[in-house]
Amino acid sequence: MEPESLADDLADALVGVQRLIRRRLRSGMTAPRLRGAEVELLRLVVTRPGVRVSDAAKELYLAGNSVSTLVNHLARGGYLIRETDPADRRAARLLPTEAAQTRLRDWRERRTALVRRQMGRLDEVDRKALEAALPALRKLAENLHEEAEDT
Repeated sequence: MEPESLADDLADALVGVQRLIRRRLRSGMTAPRLRGAEVELLRLVVTRPGVRVSDAAKELYLAGNSVSTLVNHLARGGYLIRETDPADRRAARLLPTEAAQTRLRDWRERRTALVRRQMGRLDEVDRKALEAALPALRKLAENLHEEAEDT
């Protein structure tokens, strides 16, 4: 396979898998739907409680005012607490609520169960191929992250 074709096929496959996972997980949800950027911000805040809004913007490659809009929406929804940073009273720190932690934990558990079921439908050769591809996919993600930081 030509490198250009491989790159295109890989990108299409990754996007397709991600889109289908999101669609499947949305069905049956009773809580209001969160946009992708909102989920990314919640994940970051759960992973790094107390992260400053400006640092979250850099980490997510979003404009500061875009993150502020996301924060306002998530705070109104009961998922984030915005507090003044004691080290710099002009800055805000973000903390997850219990509702945010519960929602992300439930989503992660449902995602894992869905992917586990679908992987169970694959034959052993395909499961081994996916397992063997994980280090390369992680390296690809790391390279994309590094390149984004350099720009």
